[in-house]
Amino acid sequence: SVLPIASVLLSAALVAACPARCRCPAGSGPGLRVDCSSLQLRAVPALPSGTRSLDLRNNSLRWVPAGALDGPHSLSSVEVAGNPWHCDCRILYLKLWLQDFSAPALSSARCASPERLRMRALAELTGNELGTCKRLLPVRCLEFFWRDLFLIAGAIVTLLLAAWALKFSKKLVCQLKLSRGGGGGWLLRRLTSKNH
Repeated sequence: SVLPIASVLLSAALVAACPARCRCPAGSGPGLRVDCSSLQLRAVPALPSGTRSLDLRNNSLRWVPAGALDGPHSLSSVEVAGNPWHCDCRILYLKLWLQDFSAPALSSARCASPERLRMRALAELTGNELGTCKRLLPVRCLEFFWRDLFLIAGAIVTLLLAAWALKFSKKLVCQLKLSRGGGGGWLLRRLTSKNH
């Protein structure tokens, strides 16, 4: 009697995590199947961690931001046909993701623009046809890169200023001599001081 109750609670939890407007049919096997087809979506919704398959067919998607499909580690298939894909550098992430995880979806995705690539299958496109891709890293990686670059530059400038300050500052050099005092103890005395 515990097993049926646990399965009902698990299905209720998965359905509760379903993205807004999308459908998540219960009892679709292990993992969550998220159906967001025919909703005129312009962006990929945030996916629950247990998502196993995602249906994005017949929406208004033009590209998928880098990293958008990397969140749910269990995601293994995406259906993307029927979207007006704009085939430039921004489509490269989706193309590479589909090559690794869903070859049938890759062959069904077709470019809607630019005009020279209209109706071409995404699977057939080469890097030259997508144009010059200057930024392949996700924006977050670039933000960390610039932050780290500024931190390193700041550390170098600080070290150079400290070296310059030491070079031109006056150093007081004291020579110390350890000698026996009158009472049998050791005394520490400053003999000379030199300014350099």
